[in-house]
Amino acid sequence: MANTVKEVQEEWDELAEDYKKLDALNEVYLKKIKEVQALQDNCKKHIIHQRYRMQKLSQSLKDVPEDPKTKELHEMFAEREASLQDIEQNLPRKSDRYMLKFILGRIDVSFLNKERKFQYKEDYEKFKLVCHFIAFVLCITLSHYNYRFLDKIFAGFLAWYYCTISIRESILKVNGSRIKGWWRVHHILSIVSSGLLLTWPDNEPWELFRVYFIRYTIYSTFTQYLQFRYQRGVLYRLKSLGEMENMDITVEGFHSWMWRGLTFLLPFLFIAYIFQLVNAVVLYGLSQHPQASWESGALAIIFLVFFVGNTITTLRVIPKKMKKNMYIQYKILSNKFYETISDSVRKESSKDSTKKESEVKQT
Repeated sequence: MANTVKEVQEEWDELAEDYKKLDALNEVYLKKIKEVQALQDNCKKHIIHQRYRMQKLSQSLKDVPEDPKTKELHEMFAEREASLQDIEQNLPRKSDRYMLKFILGRIDVSFLNKERKFQYKEDYEKFKLVCHFIAFVLCITLSHYNYRFLDKIFAGFLAWYYCTISIRESILKVNGSRIKGWWRVHHILSIVSSGLLLTWPDNEPWELFRVYFIRYTIYSTFTQYLQFRYQRGVLYRLKSLGEMENMDITVEGFHSWMWRGLTFLLPFLFIAYIFQLVNAVVLYGLSQHPQASWESGALAIIFLVFFVGNTITTLRVIPKKMKKNMYIQYKILSNKFYETISDSVRKESSKDSTKKESEVKQT
């Protein structure tokens, strides 16, 4: 008994010494945090000063006739602004998005490490994929079992999903993602439509629309899977090229080693938009039904907005996506060409050095 107490006391004394090291390490850590915060504030002040001075210089050049020198200065201003934006990517930013302000308050939601930005972006894509798989399974279940409580569970799941996606996209936006404004509006309208599905009474118009909605959702989950495959391929190629700061989310497009370019996905996307138009027409007809409630008319307007907004945005995005893929392919080929040339030069240098050594030995 006495030996046990003695052993415990000895181990406790050893643990106490280890705690002293931890306490000292924690003090250093807290000190470093204060130093980092001071450096961050200092960098922000310098960025503000740089932009203020550049704005004054740009105004001074407004009345100066255009010549090669002024053109060169404007190009240097543009390069400096790009460099300042790169520096800002490594500095914390407040949640200045309206949704994040309302939900989280003015807290820091920025990632200071490019690897963590990439990881959060990839987790976002995987989260969408898992949720769409769950939606697919629920829709298959609903197609075999017609129970209103299951319909409400599915509508509640959709409302939760779109609320979560909207918050995550706001965090991505703070961290540099160039999310189109339409997709933010799209998800807010999706939250509203999910709420309307929850409040829609169990009547004949609902039963008639239910079949269309289930088919549309099943097809939509399929297209989302294709978009996930495309975006994952783009992310890994950007990572290999050292351009992980690109935080764009999946919008439209598809690319993998199985297909060339984005043209494979486009027909599937436009078929999904036609589904939305069909839903709008069906809902408008059901709004004239004797048992119709106001939800059918409101959903008809929302699905029509989906069709118009998605179609216009996709048609505007296609050229940019094509150009981006061409740029990525160009960078990959350039890197391969550079590596091939470098290997050849190294081999030639190695041969020359070996030849010189043999000549020296012979002499």
